[in-house]
Amino acid sequence: MLASTLEQWQAKANQGDTPMPNAEQDHFTFGHSKWGPADQLGAGNLLTAEKRLSALGSVKHGRVYDLSHEIHMGAPYMAPNQTPYLMSIWASWKDSIKRRRAMGFRNDAGTNLERVEMNMHTGTHIDALGHFSSGDFLFNGFCAPEVVTDWGLTKLGIEQAPAIITRGLVFDVAGLDGGEHLNPGRVVTPDDLARAAQAGGFSVEPGDVALIRSGWGRYFAVDNAKYLTGEPGIDVPGAKWLIDQGIVAIGSDNMAVEVLPNPDHSLGLPVHQFSLAKHGVYLIENLALEELARDKVSTVCFVLLPTKFRGATGVPVRPVGMV
Repeated sequence: MLASTLEQWQAKANQGDTPMPNAEQDHFTFGHSKWGPADQLGAGNLLTAEKRLSALGSVKHGRVYDLSHEIHMGAPYMAPNQTPYLMSIWASWKDSIKRRRAMGFRNDAGTNLERVEMNMHTGTHIDALGHFSSGDFLFNGFCAPEVVTDWGLTKLGIEQAPAIITRGLVFDVAGLDGGEHLNPGRVVTPDDLARAAQAGGFSVEPGDVALIRSGWGRYFAVDNAKYLTGEPGIDVPGAKWLIDQGIVAIGSDNMAVEVLPNPDHSLGLPVHQFSLAKHGVYLIENLALEELARDKVSTVCFVLLPTKFRGATGVPVRPVGMV
């Protein structure tokens, strides 16, 4: 498949229709997923029945922690790629009663319906594996010009993401520098993650989800200008440390999971490329983790069910942690 794609690109390049993908680009050398050339699930393959049962069996008290923020018209967004969230009432009780009276109904049943405009990366959300490319290639060697259409993704859309029911690990690194939160540009290193795991009393196992608390989420929809100036987060070494141990998804209480700006100012969002495009590991952004930290909860039964918007590059979600 990859060879035939190369030949197609070479033919187009020879005709001057399109530039040939750079063979030195990292993703071009990624090859196929270890789960096969047709795989669109990525690290979701690690979510076994045994892993789900183990997570569900860990719930002892029935307490549920909501790990999401409310979505509203004050939610932060990263322009110009992201657009603001807008909601308006499309059909109101008043209009619907008027129409139904004209149809002969006598019980004045009023209906309220809204219309919403937003990008799928609004508020707390999960990224589909097709959200990011490395050059012209997506996860598992899928060719972006063939997959990305004006009407969505033909492969690797959010409808391919699994129902995530597994153990969630809270890496609380917020206080590492002595304050209530880490600051923008602060890299969360593998050593930081290892220390947080030790403090939390857990070890990473295949199929787990990482929930990284930097403390930066306190500014979500409270001080959006500050929230968007940059953020603390992992860089590629931190992502690699987690992924090498079998993490299915990496979530954090910031806009992008990764540190912004990157210490190497010539790189833009390399953790997205490394996690999504190379390894098929999902990213969960804008998590609300303060209640878990307040109650000193370090492991939860983590539940996240992505809504199946066919071809979408992500979707707002309401993940929960149960203990």
